Amino acid sequence: MKKVVINNVEYEVIRNDQDCIDIDLLQEKITDYFDAYDYIFGDYAYEKVRLKGYYDSNNKNANKINDIKFLDNYIKEYCSYGSKVFLLKKIR
Repeated sequence: MKKVVINNVEYEVIRNDQDCIDIDLLQEKITDYFDAYDYIFGDYAYEKVRLKGYYDSNNKNANKINDIKFLDNYIKEYCSYGSKVFLLKKIR
């Protein structure tokens, strides 16, 4: 299990297509907005990273938009085909 630390928060790397995680870039992009989420998903489109927060399915805040079990649907519908993606899970 690979771990990374971003802004003093430890994450487990669940997915890292083509070794695309850029810690320095994520230090700038991941703000306290993501503190409540259990996961951070990122994809690269047009040389820019897009980030989205997700909850565990058993989290009371989870709904169809941010429930981790719907991540594959999001990738199919909103990410460019073949784009590099990554998924980080917060270690509590």
